Amino acid sequence: MKKIRTRAIFAVLVVALAVFTLAVTGCSQKPIVGVLMPKLDVDRWSIDGASIKRQLEAKQYTVLEEYANDDAALQIQQIEKIINTQNCKVLIIAAVDCYGLNDTLKKARDKNIIIIAYDRLIMNTPYVDYYVTFDNFGIGADQGKFIVEKFGLDRNAGPYNMEVLSGAQDDSTSKENYDGQMSVLRPYIDNGKIIVKSGKTSFEDTAIADWATHNANAHVAGILRSYYGNSKVDIILSTNDSMAMGAMEALHEAGYTKEGWPVITGMDCDLDNVLAIRDGWQAMTMFIDMRLMAMVAVNLAEDALYGKTYPHLNKTYYNNMERGPANIIPAAVCPFERVDASNYLDILVTGHRLYDIEDFN
Repeated sequence: MKKIRTRAIFAVLVVALAVFTLAVTGCSQKPIVGVLMPKLDVDRWSIDGASIKRQLEAKQYTVLEEYANDDAALQIQQIEKIINTQNCKVLIIAAVDCYGLNDTLKKARDKNIIIIAYDRLIMNTPYVDYYVTFDNFGIGADQGKFIVEKFGLDRNAGPYNMEVLSGAQDDSTSKENYDGQMSVLRPYIDNGKIIVKSGKTSFEDTAIADWATHNANAHVAGILRSYYGNSKVDIILSTNDSMAMGAMEALHEAGYTKEGWPVITGMDCDLDNVLAIRDGWQAMTMFIDMRLMAMVAVNLAEDALYGKTYPHLNKTYYNNMERGPANIIPAAVCPFERVDASNYLDILVTGHRLYDIEDFN
């Protein structure tokens, strides 16, 4: 009888231990993180998405990664699919349409999913928790400063002909870049040292749909045909590299050669554009370290999941409401660096930085 009771107690203990082990295992399982990027066929986004996924998986998170082919409706479907996945707790979203996600993000909020806007601030919604970005206004201002320095506009140089390529209107960072550029260059446009022969100087008139190379090509080709029959353009103020590539194609098609080639700006350090800088076709680009930005997004997501406060947050500047009371989104702001023919090897190959990446870890 005693032996039977001993076996029964042992069996109960085994079952209890199994239940406890199962409970502990279930509790320790890390949640799912959704990573949603605009498109796969641009270096900027493929590198970002892969880097975030790799770093999260190294921390034992399950990652659901989607690319939307620049299709806003498709991205909404992708977000809603991930929202409905059991144990999804964080979404990191680089939006295709920054102005059309309120209804979708409300569904995520109803499930207590943390929303991190990545690179592009999602606008006109209360359902964004954090924003990871670069100083987009500062990037635009530095592009403007490069032109001022290159042409000596702060002295008596000029006038010079310039045309502008701004980012997509449905991308909230585009206006920040444009405002930064114009904070530096508008005075020179107003005093005649810079002439925009097309008259296209507003954000709306210079915005290029999808930041796309082919759209920039068509835009620049039309301007060259219509306004530069008997003169040359001296400056193409392109906000990013994909549009700079379209501008270069249009210039080649219009018969421009190295002699009289305009100064062209950019951003992102896409490989073909860095080679164009090496070869003298593009003047500069802005290095935004996707490795750093991905690391910041991962660390911020993990801190938010476990109730910690990420230490590098700007809580005063980034308002995502265009109308009504302000809604300031806590933002982790990453640094940038200017790249040109004098330093591209040092920054991009040697790995020299003006900042220590560990300061953001």
